[in-house]
Amino acid sequence: MDIGLLQKHFGLMGARLKFDELPPQPRWGRRRASGIDIQSDTKGEVFVINFDPQQPVEYEVVDLQPDLRHLLLLARRDGRKDKFLCGHDERHWFVCAVPGGSVTNVTAALEALQPAEVQAVVQRKVKRRKNQLRRRNEAFVRQGEWFFVPATDVAVDEKLVHRNEPISRGSGSKPHMCQFLYRNGGEQVLVCRKHPNGLLVKDYQKLIEANPAAINWGWRTMVRNAAVYVKGRVWHPDHKTIVLDGWHRVLMNTENLAPHSSSVVFLD
Repeated sequence: MDIGLLQKHFGLMGARLKFDELPPQPRWGRRRASGIDIQSDTKGEVFVINFDPQQPVEYEVVDLQPDLRHLLLLARRDGRKDKFLCGHDERHWFVCAVPGGSVTNVTAALEALQPAEVQAVVQRKVKRRKNQLRRRNEAFVRQGEWFFVPATDVAVDEKLVHRNEPISRGSGSKPHMCQFLYRNGGEQVLVCRKHPNGLLVKDYQKLIEANPAAINWGWRTMVRNAAVYVKGRVWHPDHKTIVLDGWHRVLMNTENLAPHSSSVVFLD
C-alpha cells in the first residue's frame, strides 16, 4: 500500500488523509474500531484510516473525480474487496460503504447507493443522464442519505400527521427533522441510547425481566420500517434545509446493504 499515493489522490479532490494505528486492546472498556473515520483538527476536517497492524488492510483509489470532489476507495482484507465512496456533500466530507461487488467508478457507486424504488422513478422521469445523480431532479430531492420521492397518490390521515418529527438511520446518527411527517404501517419499537435500532415490545419486556434497572435507560416509542411520507421543511445541521411542496415518500440510501458498512466509523 502506497500511503503517499493515497494522500496525493485525496489531496487532488481537496481533502486530507491521515493514518492512525490503533492501540492494543485495553484491559477494560472498548477498543476503538478499525475503519474509516472523519475527524477534525486545527486545519479542519480530515479523513482518518484507523488500522490494526495485526490485521493489515490494503487500500487503493480505483477512481477519482476531482471536479465532483469524490473518489472510490477499495479496501482488500481477508480475501474481500470492500468499496467506499469518499467525497464532499454540501458542507462536509463524508464516507459511505458501497454495496455491490461490480462497482468500479464514482458514477456507478452513486447509482448503487440509490434504492431500487428511486432508480425505477429515475428511469421513468429523468431523461438526461447527467441529471440522474443530482441532489434535485424530476424524480427526487436528496438530503444526505435520504431520498424524497413525490407521492401524489398517497392518502394521508391528517389526524395522524406529526409535526417537527425526526427521521434517523439509527446507530447514533444525527436525525433529520421534518416539519410534517406521516407514517403508514411498520412495527412499534422501543428505542434508547443502548438500543438505537429499537427493540420489539416482546424483546423489551424480556430485557426488563432480566434486568429491571434497564427500565431507566430513557426509552421512547418509535415506529420501525414504516412507509414514511413528509412535506414542508426538512433540516439537518450538516445540510442545507430543503422545502418539499406536497407529500414525498422517504427512502434511505443502500449503505446498510453493504456488509462492510460497520467499517465506516463516521455515519452522518
